[in-house]
Parts: sequence; C-alpha cells; structure tokens
Amino acid sequence: MNHHADLERALRKAVSGDVDFSTTARALHTMDASNYRRVPQGVLAPRDADDVAAALTVCREHRVPVVARGAGTSIAGQATGVGLVLDFTRHMNQITALDADTRTATVQPGVILDNLRDAAGRHGLTFGPDPSTHNRCTLGGMIGNNSCGSHSVAWGTTADNVHGLEVITSGGERLSLAQGWEGAPEGLRPLVDAELKLLRTGFPELPRRISGYALDALLPEHGVDLARAYCGSEGTLAVLTEATVRLVEAPRARALAVLGYADESAAAEAAAPLLPHGPLTVEGMAADLVRGAEGLPRGGAWLFVETGGGSEAEARARAEAIAKAASGDGAVDSLVVTDPAGQRALWRVREDASGTATRMPDGSEAWPGWEDCAVPPARLGAYLRDFRALLADHGLRGTPYGHFGDGCIHVRIDFDLMSEEGVRGFRRFSEDLAEVVVAHGGSLSGEHGDGQARAELLPKMYGDDLVRLFERVKGAWDPADLLNPGMLVRPAPLDANLRFTPLPRKPVDVAFGYPHDGGDFSAAVRRCVGVAKCRTESPGSGTGVMCPSFRATGEEEHSTRGRARLLHEMLAGEVVKDGWRSTEVHDALDLCLSCKGCRSDCPVGVDMATYKAEFLHHHYEGRRRPASHYAMGWLPLWLRLASRSRTTRLANSLSRVGVLADLAKRLAGIAPEREIPRLAPETFRSWWLKQPSHKGTQITPPSDRFVILWPDTFTDHLSPEVGRAAVRVLEDAGLTVFVPGSGVCCGLTYVSTGQLDRARKVLSRTLDHMEPLLEGGAPVVVLEPSCAAALKSDLVELLGDDDERARRLASAVRTFAEVLEERAPDWRPPRIDRPVVGQTHCHQHAVLGDGPERRLRQKAGLEGELSGGCCGLAGNFGFEAGHYEVSRACAEEQLLPAVRSAPPSSEILADGFSCRTQLEQLGEGVRGRHLAEVLAEGLR
Repeated sequence: MNHHADLERALRKAVSGDVDFSTTARALHTMDASNYRRVPQGVLAPRDADDVAAALTVCREHRVPVVARGAGTSIAGQATGVGLVLDFTRHMNQITALDADTRTATVQPGVILDNLRDAAGRHGLTFGPDPSTHNRCTLGGMIGNNSCGSHSVAWGTTADNVHGLEVITSGGERLSLAQGWEGAPEGLRPLVDAELKLLRTGFPELPRRISGYALDALLPEHGVDLARAYCGSEGTLAVLTEATVRLVEAPRARALAVLGYADESAAAEAAAPLLPHGPLTVEGMAADLVRGAEGLPRGGAWLFVETGGGSEAEARARAEAIAKAASGDGAVDSLVVTDPAGQRALWRVREDASGTATRMPDGSEAWPGWEDCAVPPARLGAYLRDFRALLADHGLRGTPYGHFGDGCIHVRIDFDLMSEEGVRGFRRFSEDLAEVVVAHGGSLSGEHGDGQARAELLPKMYGDDLVRLFERVKGAWDPADLLNPGMLVRPAPLDANLRFTPLPRKPVDVAFGYPHDGGDFSAAVRRCVGVAKCRTESPGSGTGVMCPSFRATGEEEHSTRGRARLLHEMLAGEVVKDGWRSTEVHDALDLCLSCKGCRSDCPVGVDMATYKAEFLHHHYEGRRRPASHYAMGWLPLWLRLASRSRTTRLANSLSRVGVLADLAKRLAGIAPEREIPRLAPETFRSWWLKQPSHKGTQITPPSDRFVILWPDTFTDHLSPEVGRAAVRVLEDAGLTVFVPGSGVCCGLTYVSTGQLDRARKVLSRTLDHMEPLLEGGAPVVVLEPSCAAALKSDLVELLGDDDERARRLASAVRTFAEVLEERAPDWRPPRIDRPVVGQTHCHQHAVLGDGPERRLRQKAGLEGELSGGCCGLAGNFGFEAGHYEVSRACAEEQLLPAVRSAPPSSEILADGFSCRTQLEQLGEGVRGRHLAEVLAEGLR
C-alpha cells in the first residue's frame, strides 16, 4: 500500500489531470469487455500530452506499468492492467481540427467515433470504420486495436484511414509517425532492414489481418508507413496523444438489401461474389442469433448488403441489382429497404448481436475469447463448416455472425469458465481452433486484437521467428516493457486472469428469485459483459432510456456497466471488501434512478433497478435507514392514514407554510428544492364507492367484458382524476369496471427503497385479496406504468414461494390502452386531432411496451412521437435530498425541451405520476395528462 501511496503522491505533484486511487476507481477499471480481469493501482485522466509525458516519467521511476484506455470495450483484455490506467475519455476528447478540403480531421484519443462522424457529416464526410460500438468507442481505442466495423468492405480498417500520429514512448520521446522513417524510435529500422525476407513472406494476405504487429507496413514497397504499422499495437509500443485521420465522402443516400438464404453456409459462400457490385458492407447472421425473424425475408440465414448513391433512387437501384444477382446465386428471398427508420431497425438487430450472443436461446451464458477470427472471404463457407464441427466435437455452442464480406466472424461460445475442468476445455478448444483458422489461411484476430485472448497462440499463425521479431520490435519502442505488458508479446497465458476466478462458486443468499439466472445473483451480475451500450451520450433513437444517470454525470461510476463492475468486485471481495455494507457500491447505486431502462435497452438485459433494490435490502439489514426510506418508501401507508383520519386538507395547508414545509422536507429526507405534492381531498376509491351505478357490481366477473381497475397509490390518493377518467372511457367502451378494496398494493415504493421483507408482506396480502377476483380470468387494468411494471416483474421475482398466484396476477396485468385493444376491439375513441408531446414512461418502455398506446393515440388523432429518456423524477429518486440536480438534468435532456418547443395546441401526455409532477415542478407549471384524461374529455 505504501508503494501505491508513493505513486499517487508523485503523480499528483507531476500532473494537472485527475488522479484517482480510490477503491471505486480501481474497481471500475478491473475489466473491459473481455473474459479477463486485472486490478490496477490507480487511474489518471490526463488533461493533455504534457500530463501523459509526466505520468510516464513517474511510472518509469516507480517501475509501474501503464495501460491506455478509451471506452473499455476491448474484447481481448488489452484495456486492463495492474499498474496505472490512463483514461482518455474525460479530458482528451476533443476534435482539434477538421479540414473539409483535405478531408482530414485531427483528434485527441478520447474522441467518441460518433462525435467525429457528426462533425464530419456537416461537410458531407464521414470516418469510414464503424464498429458496432460506434456511439461510445474512442478513436484512440480504434487505433490501438485497428478496428474495422461493418463498412470495411468499402473503406477498410482504421489503419487504412490514418494519416499521422503523435505518440509518446515510455522513455519520454515525443514522436510524429507518418510515412517514412522519420519519427521511428532508435533501433527499429535496423531490425526491419535485417528481416526484409521474413516480413515479405510471413504475413497472410487477407483484408482483416489484425493479429500481431503490422510490420509489413514498413516494407519499402509498402511506403514505410510508421503510422500504419503503429495501428493495432494495443498500446504496447507508445501512448497516442493525437491522431490525424482521413475522412471519406458519405453517400447522400443509402439502401439496404437483406438477402435470405437457406442456411449459414449458403449465405457465407454467397458473400464474396457480391463484392464486385461495390457494396458498402456485406454482413451476415444465421437464424440461431435472431430472436424471432420479424421483418426479415424468408430464410435460415441472412446477408445485410448496404449500398450508397447520390440519390435514394440510385442507392435503391444498386441494392435491387444486388438482390437480383443474389436471387440467381442461392438467395431464397430478399428485401430492399430505403426508409432510414426501417434500415436503423434492421441494423439494430446486427449491432446488438455482441450483447445478444452472450446468452444462448435457453438463457445459458456465452463468452468471448474467439470473437473475431478472419479468413479469406472465399474460404468463409468452408471455415464455418469446420468451425461448427469443432464446436460439436468439444460439446460447445455458439452463434456466429459478422462481416461475411471480409471473412470475419464474431461468436460467443458457452464455455464453462467457472470450473477448473471448464477452463481446461476452453484452452483445448482455443488451441484446436487456432489450428483451423491457420489452415484456412486466416488471422486469429480480424478486428478486436490479440490482447491476452490470442497472443499466446500467435506462433501458430506467424511461426517462432516472426514472433521473436515482434518481441525485438517491442523492445526497440519500449525497452522497459512499461506499456501494457503481457499483451501481444510475452503474453500471459490465455486461461490466466479470468474475471470469473474470484467470484463465489455458490449462489449468495438473496431476496429476489432471479429466474432468468438460475436464482444466482452472481450470474445476474455476470450478465454485464462490458460492451457499454449504457455509456452513450444520448439514449438512441425511438424511446430509448438507458442510462440517464450516466448521461447526466458523464461518470463511469453512474453507468449501468460501472455499477455492475462494482457489484462484481463486491462479490469478488478483493478490491471492494465490505460486501453488502460497501459504501462504494452504495454511492454508485445512489444515483441509479431505477428506471429499468437497462432491462430493455441493454443487449443482455441487465436489470440494475432490481440489483439496487437487492443491495439496499442487505445494506440496511438490521440498521437504521435514511429518512427518505421511511417517508417515501412507506408512502402507501402514510397516505392511507391521512385519508382515514381525514387530515388530507390539514396536511395540504401545512405543506404550504414555508417554515413547516422546510422542516417536514428536512425530516423526511426530501430535497429542499421540491414542492410537496398535494393530496386529493377525495380519493379515487371514495369517489368510486359513492357512485350508484357501481355499488351493484359483482365481484365474480360475469363476462369477458369485465375488467378490474387497480387502485394504485398514486391514482387513488394523488391523481384520482385519472381513475375517474379511466372509468368513464372503459365504460363508454362497453366494459364493466370493478375496483378492488384499498388493501391491494404493488409494493413499488418498498421495492425501490430496498425494503424487500416489507414488500413481500404487502404483496402476499395483495394476493390474498386478489385471488378470488382472478378466478374468472379478468384483466387487471393498471393506470400507473411503474405499478404495472412492479406487478409484471417484481411481484413474480420476489414471491418465489407463492409462484402460482403471483404469476396469475402478473399475467392478468394490462395497461389502459392494452385492455381497450383486447376487450373492446370495435370501440372507436373520440377524435382529438391534436399534436402530442411528452415522454413514454421509462417503466412502460422497459417492461410493458407501448404498442397499444401508440395505436390508440393514432385512432384518436393524437399525432406525434413521445420522447425517450427518463423524466428524472422516477418515483422517490427525484424527491430525495441530493438528487435534485441529476433529476433536473434528466428532465432537461429530452422531456422539457420537447414540451417547450411544442406548438401551443399540443396535448402533453404523461401517463406516470412522476412524469406529471416533474413537468409541473420543473416545466413552469406545465400540466401533463394521462391518456385516459384526454380521451375522457373528448367523450364530453
């Protein structure tokens, strides 16, 4: 520890950037998106090249290794290290120049690819390579790995698009790399000159050769390109501080031809013959990757072939020509799409594959390790057959997909990396597959680099002599072996440092059932493979949500991945040592809004809201909780007491007295900036019981037009007008409505504050009350999306011992629009004919889906799209002290700007009480309404 402290002190004196040796920082950087884990000593976010040079000097003096890191999405382990991690994403993330005339851009290593593409797009240009992580990966990482992406058929790899690089060696030299020997470290040229014959014969010719050092770029006949030779060196030669890259003209229009084939082999063999048609990309996947082939043409495998043109007609014509050619070469069906939204929807299937493939169809885990081998495109069909046969021989499963036009295949395989025998099997398969790849003239890595995953096997591909030359070249650049040691040369064994090694082998005692993870919380946490879709600066197209707290703070700690990393380290117990009592994990989860956006938007379905509730349950077990947990966690109880004691009017009056309101908020743990919502003088249930037409409603459902309207806490006590409007609409649709007694509750507020024992009791009592009502199969209409989501998911996962009753209630839950569509399909809503703005509730997006709501709005003439993201209030989150600024930042991301820019005649829709409250309190008194209110008003 003293050595760590000495290093930290020395760095703080030497640099102006952010030095962080905290438990949290170290835990967040133990892993990338690979199978590997290394614990660093600390993290530095340098502000400039001077910081990088100073840090290298300090680390050289202390003999501490250095690893440069971008977004941490590397899949071979090369973004992990045991020394100092240089995080370039925080400060060195600027585009310093962009010249449209010369089609070049100068960028710092932390620039996100999509930010460069957006800037270039304003000039009709783009950066050609585009990995599926394009909205979070950095240019520095792409150069380090020589990344490619789906458009390498047209525009090549990152190395093909680099003009010049500024780097700093471990010895402190600042070098400018371009064409020619100027800038080369001392001793490199003599090494190359002495081995020209080996360099001319030792490298296979194929478009996706990423493995090893690209020393053939230093051959005189190749122009001695130092910048190109540096690409793909995985941070082992020097640290990149600036890059000048080439831009290409972006097609004005694009079309997508999706070609269906009988099977994977047919699709693979058809890819290479399509290349003479000049496509921008040729991607492939088989049916075992696609969870339902809706929207795809007939077939058991597909090629995604994109074309470009100066107009939509030109792009379409090229796509149709390719589809026609494919029909004569084995394609059984085809589809040509020119609509941008339609193309994006299809591409999302491909881009999410890196996450989707981490789970087999039966839910079992699959892992990288042989993620991106590449063979000559003409050999792809034969290679895939041999690959599938090898999987079968080893008793393994995987779902190949990828860049068929370049012969590069991605796959996740269901290795058992938790047992010693399983790890031995992982090694045996790796050695055998390397032989198969080489036999087909391929490269062990076709995109993601060797790292630790494949570097040990490079002698199979290159031979011992060339690998020894790699080691000597590394020595010329980095004689102290300071930069990313254990990668590419003198590598650690491929089965060492596995991230799973320190995890508990027996399931830990937990409250939720985790039915999709075999009841194992560790397996649930392992879902996060690190592809970092949660680390994006916008929630994506449509109504994407994940991850609002990361976008508000920009901190890895407050991303879904960051929280999963901390939970992983909590279970491992090496870095985070306090288990469920960990303050580091608590602080990271504190800004989780429990929006459940990750449950739907994360490719592997991480459900951080559930993990947060689980953690809080254990963290506060036997201890005093924060005041907000008692005030807002027990909200249903307090509201029922206020109603029964007839003190709601008094409470409302007192809450408007400044001094008393401030005192109440301080005692309840409520943010001082917040206003306390007014309680309804008359609850929804009280109103219901007063209606003469409702008193005779039978409990036993008499017909399929009988529906149960759930009196959730928010509707009952805070927004009874929503319940009254829903009754009016449902009855107008010819449905018979019954409202259960006040003893029912979804337990949401107890779950969100981690009071899971209390939640179980509340839910068990609810099931006792609801059991006789569900006998006839009546749907349960829940107006509040968060309550509906709790009944759909939390109910079943908490009450494993009472599974049958819980599942019956969960399966009966319907949204307002959903029940109208199912039980009153012929009913026509009133025509409102107004534009709408607002936000799809995050729980609706994540758990329930909003298809019926969209269709109902369309029938009513409510035109327009609701925004994505999260309103930021998110139940108790936005009311809790310390959360106000993040809550406001979330609202300002999409919701409030959409409302401010809406036409005056717009209807502002917000089905959730939190969303309506956020609009009222932050939107200058804007009143959002539930869809039921809008339709009920139209009925008048």
